Amino acid sequence: MNIGIIGAGYVGMTTSVAFAKYGHTVFVIDHDQDKINQLNQSILPFYEEGIENLLNELVKEGKLFFITNLEECIDQCDILFITVGTPSSKEGVANLSFVEAAAKEIASRIKTDQVIMMKSTVPVGTSRKIKEMIRKEVEKRTEDISFELVSNPEFLREGKALFDALYPERIVVGCETEKARRKMEELYKDFNSPILFTTLEDAEMIKYAANSFLATKISFMNELARLCDKVGANINQVAKGMGMDSRIGPQFLQAGIGFGGSCFPKDIKALLALANVEEAPLHILQAVSNVNQTQVNWFMEKMEQQLSGLSKKRIAILGLTFKPETDDIREASSLKVIDFLLRRNASIIAFDPKGIEHVKKIYPSIHYTSNPYEALKGAEAVLLVTEWKEIVEVDWESAKDIVAQPFIFDGRNALDPATMENLGYRYVGIGIGN
Repeated sequence: MNIGIIGAGYVGMTTSVAFAKYGHTVFVIDHDQDKINQLNQSILPFYEEGIENLLNELVKEGKLFFITNLEECIDQCDILFITVGTPSSKEGVANLSFVEAAAKEIASRIKTDQVIMMKSTVPVGTSRKIKEMIRKEVEKRTEDISFELVSNPEFLREGKALFDALYPERIVVGCETEKARRKMEELYKDFNSPILFTTLEDAEMIKYAANSFLATKISFMNELARLCDKVGANINQVAKGMGMDSRIGPQFLQAGIGFGGSCFPKDIKALLALANVEEAPLHILQAVSNVNQTQVNWFMEKMEQQLSGLSKKRIAILGLTFKPETDDIREASSLKVIDFLLRRNASIIAFDPKGIEHVKKIYPSIHYTSNPYEALKGAEAVLLVTEWKEIVEVDWESAKDIVAQPFIFDGRNALDPATMENLGYRYVGIGIGN
């Protein structure tokens, strides 16, 4: 098939590469000329392992094209994807202006029967509203064009997005006609993944529900970790015992300093905002958000107490991105950590393999290093925020000779407490009974 994808962001690019890899011809449309110029040179606007190399191959093979005008490819496309961003407003409501702009552009240019795919994460009911909006716009020009609108949410994990796009655990498709269903079966026939066909509303809710439930597991463990600290239990062992129960499973039971990124915080806010509008409050989800909002402060106050204050203390922050294997700092715990330390007049030196340039734009005055050992020199405390391999696998025995004080505050429980203490460190983790 020929596929048009509107939006060259994270979802759009990952989706584009996956479909092109499976043999489809893909046109990526974005109005940002600089971004398109970079993509035509096989340069991604973000870091995600594996995508850039595959992107380069697919461009050379003539399977992937980047353009700024939908009109250049719309007549050739069997399917059009909307993959633009839906950022949160101050009230937590999803901003649909980019989705609406993409829909209007499609409506003004569509000339033949096409399938329009809603890949952007949108509140329940949005796809139906967008379908009606396109229908009204099309009817102003002609009554001879029919189209299908399908909801097809993404389930990509940053850091593993290429794998998830190529080998999805499940494909969720919200559609209303047998014609659309057959088209979707043809589109995804080479993916060898189970397809769940639902209504438009069900597909939209599945996306929000999945992310919200995963976030709930994380916040539950983080809150339980606070209790473990009080009673002397070890949250790591608790998680291990829980995860052995097949009804629970081991994933997303890792206690830490809180979740961030482009999906969980945004989707929780959007679902809570929708629940508020519909007067159907989600009390559990509100608690999930509250725990996450306070987790950094809880841990940092613990650190402040252990160090008898933070003023003028040299603190090494290891990890700035919200998780390893990405350069994404959106809603990253590191930003809250930096803010906390600056308000207490601490001296900060930070390292991250991919996130430094993004954090520099927000905090240009703190010090950054190109490797973890430079950050550790003279540090009166080490704070592990993101469990990058380069950080976890530091030679901690040698590092002990360059830190000023052997204090390690592990915000991800990524290091082994017994090993660190045997090396002579004072180790403080999340909920391990310190």
